[in-house]
Amino acid sequence: MTPSALAPSIWKTRALALFALIERYPRLIALYGFVSGVASFFMVDRGARLATLIAAIMLVSWLLLLLESLVRRLVARLSGWELPPPLLRFATQLIHQESLFFVLPFFLVTTSWNSGQSLFTGLLVVAALVSVIDPLYHQRLANRRWLYLAFHTLTLFAVLLTALPIILHLSTAQSYPLALGIAVLLSFASLYSVMRVRRWRGLALIGLTLLLGLGGWLARVWVPPATLWLTEVAVTTRMDDGNRTPGDSVHDLDIAQLRAQGLFAYTAINAPRGLNERIYHEWWHNGEPIDRIALDIHGGRKAGYRAWTHKQNFPDDAEGRWQVKVLTEAGQMIGTLRFHVSGPNEAADDAASSDDHAAAVVPLPQPKNQ
Repeated sequence: MTPSALAPSIWKTRALALFALIERYPRLIALYGFVSGVASFFMVDRGARLATLIAAIMLVSWLLLLLESLVRRLVARLSGWELPPPLLRFATQLIHQESLFFVLPFFLVTTSWNSGQSLFTGLLVVAALVSVIDPLYHQRLANRRWLYLAFHTLTLFAVLLTALPIILHLSTAQSYPLALGIAVLLSFASLYSVMRVRRWRGLALIGLTLLLGLGGWLARVWVPPATLWLTEVAVTTRMDDGNRTPGDSVHDLDIAQLRAQGLFAYTAINAPRGLNERIYHEWWHNGEPIDRIALDIHGGRKAGYRAWTHKQNFPDDAEGRWQVKVLTEAGQMIGTLRFHVSGPNEAADDAASSDDHAAAVVPLPQPKNQ
């Protein structure tokens, strides 16, 4: 037998041996997916080149997954051996696991947990758990085609949100609609391939796809910006311009302090190297928007790109709850800074009940990467 004829036989033997090993130790797939996914996140954090390589590998694996039938036919034509369906199912599960555990640390870091973003990240956590529990994945998920396609689309959407800014240096305003568009189009193609499409079903499928895209766009405020997170925040009455550092952060201040000095909202934002992003500081008073100030940031600084806004013009009735929401250009929330302004009567009461009669200035607890 010639060496060229032996090659397909050798690869077939190796593939069957690998398949037998996977069937014997199925938990190895789950362990490998978890370890490699989480390790990828920490390796991404170490350098831009490695981040690009890992993100590119993730997208290539998804491309192979989407071209599954083509790859199967190509292997059959070149080797004369058709890949067994169980092996392909294990490969699909592995890609889901690696993808989810690759993106999950990004979303866990960037999620503002006191907002609707916790729903999206919680859904990713549930999906990751399902991907490593074989009875749930193979029996409950894979056997329900519509649910499996929804799982598939969610995972791809999360991968694209994370990978596109790293590989192409796209801002969130660019990467979000692109990721949503790709995920929606592929979900349409997947549903079309499994449905017997007649006229009314075709119209219903187009309507469902458009509704999915519209829902994804309207819900963007609930989706964390995967590659942007706060490393340091402060609401303060003074800034050191030379060192670009804030003064002591405050949580409560009286109206006299506010009128005399104004306030600085300081944020340091971690972003991938090479990424130029426009963000906004939105000042809210008692649930109503007051000001929206644009800031341009540049990625690559380990401690985060430092930027701040200084507000001096406050309304006459400035007492009450204040928030400074840090938003992307696409409307995704990076985090929120909070403080309270007390009126003259409140300040007098606080001073009378205080031992040292000092102004009520309390350090603001640093948010845990909101």
